[in-house]
Amino acid sequence: MTSERGRAEPCDILLVEDNPGDIRLTEEAFKTGRIANTLHVVEDGVKALDFLFQRNEYADAPQPDLVLLDLNLPRKNGDEVLKELHEDPDRRRIPVIVLTSSEAEMDVVNSYELCASGYLTKPVDPNEFIDMILELERFWFSIMRLPSDTALD
Repeated sequence: MTSERGRAEPCDILLVEDNPGDIRLTEEAFKTGRIANTLHVVEDGVKALDFLFQRNEYADAPQPDLVLLDLNLPRKNGDEVLKELHEDPDRRRIPVIVLTSSEAEMDVVNSYELCASGYLTKPVDPNEFIDMILELERFWFSIMRLPSDTALD
């Protein structure tokens, strides 16, 4: 897939999710939809920040083109991850979609105040969840225009 970033290779997507069932559904959506992008998975907010800041075991991790972030995470929650990303000039432009089970209006407001690029509530039905992931991938990598890598330097 060629992305708007002008890459012929797959884009890197970081899924920050602690629920094994939701991880499996997301992986299934990628397989079902034959999504060529690379999905990286971490299970908590500390690992997410290590991945994004290329620290510790993630020193060689690629900078993701998109982050799918659950809010309810162990160690550091999604709000804390968003806050640290937004405060870093080298990472604040990485699009972050909050993907959570929370329908609370305050969570929506807080996420956007912390500069989330979008907020999606996970459907309960597994087929609807897979459909949502497929649409999300299509939207971000086929319809949306993202800054080029050189524009981020």
